[in-house]
Amino acid sequence: MHSSDLRYLFGLYRSKVSGLLLLFSFFASFPVLGQGKGYVRRHLEFYDDKPLHFGFLFALPVARYSPRFDAGYTNDSTLALSSPAKTAFRMGFTINHALSRHFDIRTTPSVSLYGRELVYNGPASEKRKIRESTWIEIPLLLKYKSVRRNNSRMYLLAGTTIAIETNVKNKVRFGEEQLNTKKADLTLDYGVGFEQFFEFFKFTPELRFSHGLVNMIETFGPQTTPGIRRLTTNTISIYLNFE
Repeated sequence: MHSSDLRYLFGLYRSKVSGLLLLFSFFASFPVLGQGKGYVRRHLEFYDDKPLHFGFLFALPVARYSPRFDAGYTNDSTLALSSPAKTAFRMGFTINHALSRHFDIRTTPSVSLYGRELVYNGPASEKRKIRESTWIEIPLLLKYKSVRRNNSRMYLLAGTTIAIETNVKNKVRFGEEQLNTKKADLTLDYGVGFEQFFEFFKFTPELRFSHGLVNMIETFGPQTTPGIRRLTTNTISIYLNFE
């Protein structure tokens, strides 16, 4: 079995994180375009006068499992176990309530389609165990926002998400097995984003990290994760919010 390294600290491969950070940096360059030394029109000037705002979102999560092994487990037929990062899809809506000039309370209820898997690499074969399912996710987040500069501002957020699995794909491809895990999860979330105000709406790209707090190994039914003591979820997501 493999030993943990720095790449698994945040639950994603380094290349995946680098690619998403480059994409986020591309979006972050939008606010400075066209904002020279001349006059800049201030869009939605009285936006912050209303405490409650609604919107919708699309997100591109990249998800994987983070396994921890039993110290006394040995199995010569399994030399290594990994969980490759898999791209998913999420859509939902946004509810944002202003608490003060700098703090908001925020929730983004959404529906997500995941396909997480475990890969067992033996001396002469490879075995994949996958769980493709639909999840309903309800976060509760505290948002800290900076002072608005013309038509943009940055923000940080942190909180937790309750996730419930609603549908599992029963059929798996040839050479794969169904992975048996729990149907509920609780994650610790944090992220960064920026708000760009346009004439009729606010566009908000966001980068969010989620780390599972629940051991997803199912203690009832068939045991499909031999040698694993703890199995948690890890996700990094690019959000596109429209309010």
